[in-house]
Amino acid sequence: MEEQRLTIIGGGLAGCEAAWQAAQRGVGVVLHDMKPQRFSPAHASPDLAELVCSNSFRSDDPFSAVGLLKEEMRQLGSLIMSAAASTKVPAGKALAVDRALFARFITEKISGHPAIDVRREEISRIPDPGENQPLTILATGPLTSDNLARSLREITGEHLAFYDAIAPIVSADSLDRTIIYQASRYDDGPGDYLNCPMDKNQYLTFITALAAADKVELKSFEEKKYFEGCLPIEVMLERGEDTLRFGPMKPVGLPDPRTGRDPYAVIQLRKENVAGSHYNMVGFQTKLTYPAQKQVFRLIPGMEKAHFERLGSIHRNTFVCGPKVLEPSLQLKNRKDILLAGQLTGVEGYVESTAMGLLAGMNGARLLQGKQPVFPPEETALGALIRHLTQTEPRRFQPSNINFGLFSELSSPTGRKVPKKLRGQARAEKSLRALSLWKDVLHEG
Repeated sequence: MEEQRLTIIGGGLAGCEAAWQAAQRGVGVVLHDMKPQRFSPAHASPDLAELVCSNSFRSDDPFSAVGLLKEEMRQLGSLIMSAAASTKVPAGKALAVDRALFARFITEKISGHPAIDVRREEISRIPDPGENQPLTILATGPLTSDNLARSLREITGEHLAFYDAIAPIVSADSLDRTIIYQASRYDDGPGDYLNCPMDKNQYLTFITALAAADKVELKSFEEKKYFEGCLPIEVMLERGEDTLRFGPMKPVGLPDPRTGRDPYAVIQLRKENVAGSHYNMVGFQTKLTYPAQKQVFRLIPGMEKAHFERLGSIHRNTFVCGPKVLEPSLQLKNRKDILLAGQLTGVEGYVESTAMGLLAGMNGARLLQGKQPVFPPEETALGALIRHLTQTEPRRFQPSNINFGLFSELSSPTGRKVPKKLRGQARAEKSLRALSLWKDVLHEG
């Protein structure tokens, strides 16, 4: 009898993590990825796990929600976290990577695993039950093709879409370092970010131009529904003149060495690669047209002659209404042979998408081995995400990053409220204790 193998559709972060987790548990995997036969509008590299929005995995503070999630994944043997550690670039308290080295690392690991068969072909339809594919993990991400999305909609009856925006990347040698200075917020020393300072007049000139600039309009059949954690800067500006100064252009803790004072506003640039030859405009997701981006962003002090290696863009993000269609195992309620992973589940962000791939791969392997699926403890960041995906009121459901608001209420052993400054540490300690006990259960079967 031929060995049953796990089918995974999609070679992004979630698909690669799922494949790795299943293969490491002794299950054969067939991983389908359409590149290089076909590229989505946001992809350009033939490598697996290509990062298209940012090169940052956000905070690495172990007492932050996303830092805790990353630590849980490390303890569960995450391939993506291993790749990030091996290809990281300086980014202050954040974990950022050289995206080319990162994708190459993962491609080599996945392609070289003896239990993983990588097939470079597009799958346009979810397999029907009984097509000699006992289990399928769908991990095609925010740019799932129309045909595959249609196939998913036929099964779930739920198909929603909103739009993410990508920040521009500039060449380091095109920046004016007589104006731009290096510093991380509140840190002594040189810091990991480049900072473009603005006085009040420069800021007002900038936002006036930004408000008047040409934008890419949505198609008549497209719904304007942005994720709050990744709003285009021009949408933020619509909420008020000072919105950007209290958001991505916040100047506090970044004194200009020329004056010794905080500027009126600041644009931060973060290293895009190890060599420091390219920088990402932090928080500058945008749907301005390409000509408008060049015109408006060159009004930023120090970026008058900026060369843009990549301009910002807007792209579709596809996901299901998790509370209606997903089991805590990430299986579909009405098709237990299909598991979802990544942003399709209704999480947002690189780390969260990878985490869902990790759990889908783990459960896919267990199901093929005749075992019961497992669910992370609710005290963990992984458990908090699963609870959000499966227990939120469906009418209120929307994609979310990991945050402590998704966790159950925290109290001290005495029942008293934990002081605010200690809550992150308390949650991390509670989570990792629960994770340790859960790992023991996993090892037992």
